[in-house]
Amino acid sequence: MSPPGMSQPVFTPIAAEIARAAGHVLMRHFGHVRVEYKGGMDLITAADRASEALIVERLRAAFPQHDLIAEEGSQHNSGSPYRWYVDPLDGTTNYAHSVPVFAVSLGLEREGRRIAGVVYNPAQEELFAAELGCGASLNGRPIRVSTVEKLEESLLATGFPTQNQSQNPNIWLYYAATLKTHGVRRLGSAALDLCYAACGRFEGFWEFGLKPWDMAAGACILECAGGCVSALEGGPFSLTGPTILATNGKIHAAAQALFAQARAGEREAPLPGLAAGRS
Repeated sequence: MSPPGMSQPVFTPIAAEIARAAGHVLMRHFGHVRVEYKGGMDLITAADRASEALIVERLRAAFPQHDLIAEEGSQHNSGSPYRWYVDPLDGTTNYAHSVPVFAVSLGLEREGRRIAGVVYNPAQEELFAAELGCGASLNGRPIRVSTVEKLEESLLATGFPTQNQSQNPNIWLYYAATLKTHGVRRLGSAALDLCYAACGRFEGFWEFGLKPWDMAAGACILECAGGCVSALEGGPFSLTGPTILATNGKIHAAAQALFAQARAGEREAPLPGLAAGRS
């Protein structure tokens, strides 16, 4: 349900049904999947494909005039102002190792503006949803970002790439954030990281090199829950941009400043030797 005074959602009820159905497909395969590699260290499973096939079929039936693009290659491009971004299994590495932290993610934009999103973790039976003007929810109950105002009291999340790991600067940002916050978590699912920030479990999330289908739904849910999304270095966030910084809004400027210092090579302390801490 929408909070009092808000509009009734148009897209998320159908998207939620589709996400739940796709989640059931994933759970049928969970714990006994055969893993393939689609290039480098990127994984794909039969569950990815089955989930995507179901989602694409049902989205096309429900919204035949809408365009869509999905992680495993499905797409429909007609020039519609509406476009769905589909991740049939966000957190494939977790899934392949039987770690129950993964999600189905469906995000909708209209003329480049994020207007709806659904993220469903079937292992935990948690469905996050949001639609512009209707607020954000978890299993039907309204959610909001946390009220924490200090970076030092914040719990953050991030992720690391499977490709070109040695070229990614995130380990230095991870190091800087660990020293300045309550800690940094790596769930292995950007969609869930964003949703956890939306419901106040995290104060913020950042990452490099994500794809539009990784972020579209979660970013919409966070924004509808009162959060802030930008490029890591400042400036507007774009689904096709190289970075994302998503927070409760209250720590946004402090997080940007911290990461700017880290990217400039400023360190809180030198890296200790392996014997540090021994008596």
